[in-house]
Amino acid sequence: VQLQAFGGGLVQAGGSLRVSCVASGRTFRTYAMGWFRQAPGDEREFVAAISSISVSTYYANSVKGRFTISRDNARNTAYLQMNSLKPEDTAVYYCAASELLTMRRDDYRYWGQGTQVTVSS
Repeated sequence: VQLQAFGGGLVQAGGSLRVSCVASGRTFRTYAMGWFRQAPGDEREFVAAISSISVSTYYANSVKGRFTISRDNARNTAYLQMNSLKPEDTAVYYCAASELLTMRRDDYRYWGQGTQVTVSS
């Protein structure tokens, strides 16, 4: 499966942004989807994940209550709605697909190219 993330941009602290991830192929619905982020000089870290049919979700503690992951299997698209954004949320955001619902970066086989999110103070 090929993934393409888009929707990043510049937003003020306290604002909202939604990033999307479009997948090619008819197997999208069989994969769990995850969002990760990477700030300059930092490792890529887990943000959120959703199971193949949206039954279960996981969130990093740092985004819990502010971010919401969702998916639309009919559109082969996963979303990350980000509210109450903080400057420390600034990073490149990557979507990824895995056979497992997991927070482990190494369990994700397919990755999108990333989209930049910048939160100004």
